[in-house]
Amino acid sequence: MNAATDTLDRVPARPAATHPTHKLQLLLKREFWEHKGGFLWAPIWAAIISLLFTVVALGMGEYAIRHHDGFQFNGRTMLNGLDLGALTSDMSPEDMEKLANGMSMSTASAMFWPMLVLGFVVFFYCLGSLFDERKDRSVLFWKSLPVSDRDTVASKVVSALVVAPAISIAIGIACMIGFLLLLSVFVLIHGGNPFVLLWRPSSLLANAGVAIATLPLYALWALPSAGWLLLCSAWAKSKPFLWAIMIPVFSGVLIYWFGLMDLFGLEQSWFWKNVVAHVLGGVFPGTWMLQMHPATLNANHPLGHLALLKAMYSVLATPQMWIGAIAGIAMITTAIRLRRWRDEG
Repeated sequence: MNAATDTLDRVPARPAATHPTHKLQLLLKREFWEHKGGFLWAPIWAAIISLLFTVVALGMGEYAIRHHDGFQFNGRTMLNGLDLGALTSDMSPEDMEKLANGMSMSTASAMFWPMLVLGFVVFFYCLGSLFDERKDRSVLFWKSLPVSDRDTVASKVVSALVVAPAISIAIGIACMIGFLLLLSVFVLIHGGNPFVLLWRPSSLLANAGVAIATLPLYALWALPSAGWLLLCSAWAKSKPFLWAIMIPVFSGVLIYWFGLMDLFGLEQSWFWKNVVAHVLGGVFPGTWMLQMHPATLNANHPLGHLALLKAMYSVLATPQMWIGAIAGIAMITTAIRLRRWRDEG
C-alpha cells in the first residue's frame, strides 16, 4: 500500500494547457523580434529622413529670406526680413481658414514616408515569412514545438495587418509632432506665434484620430494582398517575388488580349484596377481611397475630418471590400494547409 502511494506521489503532474491568447502573444513577440528592423526601425528611419528634408527646406527658406532685398507675402512687401507677427494681425477669417486647411494637409503629409515604408515592409514580410523558414530549415524546429500551423500563420497575419500598421501610425504621429516643432522654431525666429499659426490650425489631434481609426479599414483592405503573398510564400519553391508579380500581371494581360471583361459588360481596365492593383498594392495604406468618388474627399467640408473618415469607411459598403476579404481568408487557409506538408526535402 505504501509502495503504491509513493509511486503515485512520484508521478509528475501534467502541465497546464497554454491559453490560446497567451500562445498568440508569444508568437507575436517572436515575429516582432525576428522582424524588428522592418516593423520598428524602417518607419523610424523614414520619419527621420522626412524631418531632415523639412530642416533642409526651412534652411533654404531662411537663406532666401535673409538674402532677398524684398518680396511679397500675403499682400505685403517685406523689405527687412519676414515679420510673421505683423502678418498674423492682418489675416482675415478667410485667410485663417485657408491657413488651417493648408496646415492640416501639411501636417498629415508628414506621415507619408513612414506609411509608405509600411507598405513595402508588409509586402516583403508576407512574401518571405513562410518561404524563408523553409529555406533556412527553421520550419523543422518550429514544427517540433506544440504550435499548430494555423496559429503560426495567424500570428503572421496579425503581425502584418495589425502590429506593423499600429507601430507605423504611432511613429507617423510622432513625425507630425516633430514636423510642427521644427516649424515652430522657424515661426518663433520670425516673430510669429506658433500656437496661432501652426498648432491650432494644424488639426494634429484630428489627423492622429483619423490615422488610428483607419487601422481596421487597412486590415480588411490589405487582407487579400496579404493572403496572396502568404500563399505564394508557402507554395513557391524558389523566387516567390517573381511568382507573386507575374501571375496577376500575366492574367491581366491575357484577359485584356482576349477581351474577357466584355463578356461581363465591364471595361478592360476593370481587372487591372480591382484585382491586380488590389492584390499587389493593397498593403499600401490609403489605396482604398482610389475607390472613392473625388467629391467625397472635399477638404472644405463643414464636418472636416469626420466627413473624411465617413467617406473612407463608405468603402465597407462596396462588394470589392468583402469579396476581397473572403478571397484573402481563403488564400490564408490554403497557405496554412500548404505549410503542413510543404517541406524542402
